[in-house]
Amino acid sequence: MRKILCFLLLVLLVALWLSTSFAQIRPLVLVVYYSQSGHTRAMAEAVAAGSRSVKDVDTKLLTVAQTTNADLLSADAIIVGSPVHNANIAPDVVSFISRWPFEGAPLTDKIGAAFVTGGGISAGEEVAQLNILHSMMIFGMIIVGGPDWRSAFGASAVTMEAPFDSVSGDKAVAQQFLKKGERLGKRVAELAARLKKTR
Repeated sequence: MRKILCFLLLVLLVALWLSTSFAQIRPLVLVVYYSQSGHTRAMAEAVAAGSRSVKDVDTKLLTVAQTTNADLLSADAIIVGSPVHNANIAPDVVSFISRWPFEGAPLTDKIGAAFVTGGGISAGEEVAQLNILHSMMIFGMIIVGGPDWRSAFGASAVTMEAPFDSVSGDKAVAQQFLKKGERLGKRVAELAARLKKTR
């Protein structure tokens, strides 16, 4: 009986060790956003869906208000989304990034990407994306754009200029832009998984 108990305890310890090791191997993609009208939230959900489509990758979707330093530190990739405010990112996103841990460079070599929503076709989407990416570079992150030249800086959506302003429903973001968000999330997750295997 004692040998059986010892054997069962050994099996339990091995199983626990394997599950812990497996959990550490799975990369975590953190999708963080700020949204006022729901447009950026819709894009964030699309980005998260793209990330979740990649096997053996965990995805966490949070607002900037919900995100803690522990969330940032545990993530292998961080994708930040913001509405465009005067060709810049929203003040809440600026404040959020300003609170990131800096001392000791704990975010170095994490993957970083950006997505934004803007009212017009030339309303500052790329500038806002670059503002997020520039901040990530200060933290030593590895910057990732979209999967092709049409999304070179990440993913963006136009929401208040024709023909895109006629979209109705809860999301109110044209499908073509949601697809760009999905492709960004998928690309980041695939790269995070590949990078995790080399570490």
